[in-house]
Amino acid sequence: MSHKGDNEGKRSSHRTELYASCIPRTCLPIVYHPDYNITFMGLEKLHPFDAGKWGKVIHFLKEEQFITDGNIVEACEATEEDLLVVHSKSYLNRLKWSLVVATITEIPPLMFLPNFLVQRKVLRPLRTQTGGTIMAGKLAVDRGWAINVGGGFHHCSSDRGGGFCAYADITLAIKFLFERVEGISRATIIDLDAHQGNGHERDFLDDKRVFIMDMYNRYIYPGDGYAKRAIKRKVELDWGTEDSEYLQKVELHSEGALNEVRPDIIVYNAGTDILDGDPLGGLSISPQGIVKRDEIVFRAARRRGIPILMVTSGGYQKKTARIIADSILNLHQQGLIGAEVLEGEGSSSRVTSMMCSTGSVGSNFTAV
Repeated sequence: MSHKGDNEGKRSSHRTELYASCIPRTCLPIVYHPDYNITFMGLEKLHPFDAGKWGKVIHFLKEEQFITDGNIVEACEATEEDLLVVHSKSYLNRLKWSLVVATITEIPPLMFLPNFLVQRKVLRPLRTQTGGTIMAGKLAVDRGWAINVGGGFHHCSSDRGGGFCAYADITLAIKFLFERVEGISRATIIDLDAHQGNGHERDFLDDKRVFIMDMYNRYIYPGDGYAKRAIKRKVELDWGTEDSEYLQKVELHSEGALNEVRPDIIVYNAGTDILDGDPLGGLSISPQGIVKRDEIVFRAARRRGIPILMVTSGGYQKKTARIIADSILNLHQQGLIGAEVLEGEGSSSRVTSMMCSTGSVGSNFTAV
């Protein structure tokens, strides 16, 4: 049984802003920061990803009066010390080369830009999203659920990025919980992005504490046979899989995974690249199918009383932001999120910049 690494004692004791703040009960455990969004001279448009989708999700949730700036949690950037809990120093140093970042994010012109610009305009958003995932992990344990409106960089492992994923936020969130939160010793990852989650699979290949269920299009990137050995419940889909078959499999396998091993935390990678027409996913799921999928997973967690952390991961069409917002609203309408903070809605709650030190170094991006 592979238990916590030799450096765990040393690393788990570093001071971090990500677990430092006492977040008011009046805040919903929904984590976001405007810095999630990538805008840089239009270069972000060279990747099919909508690099402003996270802000659009928040906009739609505000329009529906589900959230305000005052009742959501402001993400903090992951510092280098935070990232070193999982990443090697040599990997983080490689990100100081613009060519490496251009390769990972699949935006070739980045290779011609000075690295300080790449750090500020591309990697800081990704580090902030990574910090958001780590914060949401702790919130999920405290509140029973949490949603990071970004994150889900499931192609990045401790020493290798790819597929638009520069930091291993899922691995980081789980390791932070194992090292810092009493009573959290087993985790289940339910990865329903259209692509195989080879990053967290490589990281947890020999770790018996982490159960991985991964359901993906078998014919697309990354096709990582080595990483597949970490998957305890593997569901490989064919091109063009539609709602009926898909939802049946989600229900069967998420229930099966949680019956097989009862975890202390579920990390749910809720990619919307399964949507019909997605240029990279190759599946044919309707918007209503995505909303229903998320409901199935949250219902399975709620029925068992297991905390759940959701990250939004891949999704490459302009309409995905609206679908993510609709799904979050549906989870609320179904009573699967939000109930524990309703009594505080009348009071004035504000998460201030006090929660994040202004000198923090870090941020993160989303997965294919």
